[in-house]
Amino acid sequence: MVGIRQFNEEQTLERALEVFWRKGYGATSMPELAEATGVLRGSLYNAYGDKQGLFLAVFARYQQGFLAAACETLKPADTRTALKAFFSFAIASMKSGEAARGCLSTKTTVDENASAEPIRDVLRGMVDGLENLLAERLRQATEPLALPIADAARLLVTLTRGTVVIERLYPDSERLQATADALVDLIVPPPLPV
Repeated sequence: MVGIRQFNEEQTLERALEVFWRKGYGATSMPELAEATGVLRGSLYNAYGDKQGLFLAVFARYQQGFLAAACETLKPADTRTALKAFFSFAIASMKSGEAARGCLSTKTTVDENASAEPIRDVLRGMVDGLENLLAERLRQATEPLALPIADAARLLVTLTRGTVVIERLYPDSERLQATADALVDLIVPPPLPV
């Protein structure tokens, strides 16, 4: 029937996500997406318009899930514990998959073939969403902060992006976490010994 999708959209977006995450936006073709999803190219074009439209649908779903999971990690009452848990989650996320797949948003940001403004807008939305989550958590801190909240949130997000790059060279989770912990200690200094 016209206007009704004849495929499982959730499953299709999940399978397309895996392809975009593994190969990157620019290196992914519509025939590969059709094969991976089991949906005919014509049906994908009818549903999403083109590869960019499909990517935007995939990324919206990915962003919603990632931000919700990140929010959960920030729930501990102790701010230092919450921030360290956030980085632990971010590191585990980039190292998941058969081969460590990195970060979908960072991988797409540096992809020359992903420079269209609608894609840049959703990528900025992801960064802004993370900054907002972190800033909100820092506003709840009872511990003294070494930086203004907005600066601290931006610095924390910037380290998540840099961690993705360093993980390609030094895939040791302990090293990555130690770097994150050092930044957390600078932003939320540990209490002085009595």
